[in-house]
Amino acid sequence: MALDATGALPASRTEPDGSAVVRILSYNLRSMRDDEDALARVIRACAPDVVLAQEAPRFFRWRKHAARLAAKSELLVLSGGATAAGPLLLCSLRATVERTEDILLPLTPGLHRRGLATAVVRFGAVRLGLISCHLSLRADERYAQAGLVLDQVAALDTPYTIVGGDLNEQPGGPAFTRLTRTLRDGWEVRPLGTEHTHPPTAPRQRIDAVLATDGVEFLGCGVPTGLDPADLTAATDHLPVLAAVRLRAAAGGPA
Repeated sequence: MALDATGALPASRTEPDGSAVVRILSYNLRSMRDDEDALARVIRACAPDVVLAQEAPRFFRWRKHAARLAAKSELLVLSGGATAAGPLLLCSLRATVERTEDILLPLTPGLHRRGLATAVVRFGAVRLGLISCHLSLRADERYAQAGLVLDQVAALDTPYTIVGGDLNEQPGGPAFTRLTRTLRDGWEVRPLGTEHTHPPTAPRQRIDAVLATDGVEFLGCGVPTGLDPADLTAATDHLPVLAAVRLRAAAGGPA
């Protein structure tokens, strides 16, 4: 089914009982080395409440780069960046922030340092945990990191948690499978749009995903088809994954 990012997924909203529909975007930014304006246009067109980004700038003036992208995307920096070794969280003004934490994962000598950007936010009467991750290129380290992501899901202790990331592995791989034994894969639950995320031209791999704990109701999840193809190929070397979810207030507690 084709997904138009401007209309096929439900718009963000808070319902009378405090339940919330939230739009989540997972996106590898490739350190913003490509067309920054195209990147911001893609993000704006998706109209996310939260962006779970990977490969944010990590070096000279990285905070200014992240803040500039957030401003161009009409969002705010929530957490992450260099302090999480690349994962970054952006959010709209709709989110009420409870806490954030950037976590560095164990370093394997000779390999790139990895980390997690995490937060707990509220939408309406619902508490939601967020984790952005970018797993290793090496299979054994990637599998171990998947376990650490699950540890952090438990540590957030929220009624709902959403994980977005560049998993560097396709479904059926050991790390992907380890994650989906506990978390639900948005594309598998409610596919909408197209599946493959890499490379942006002639994509043939699904190595990026939005995953969630039980109770998160996926209303649709996939690569949006209603975006400017020129912007998608100019923005970065991955395609975005956009999901809309419903979070019911009954599990989220009072506002």
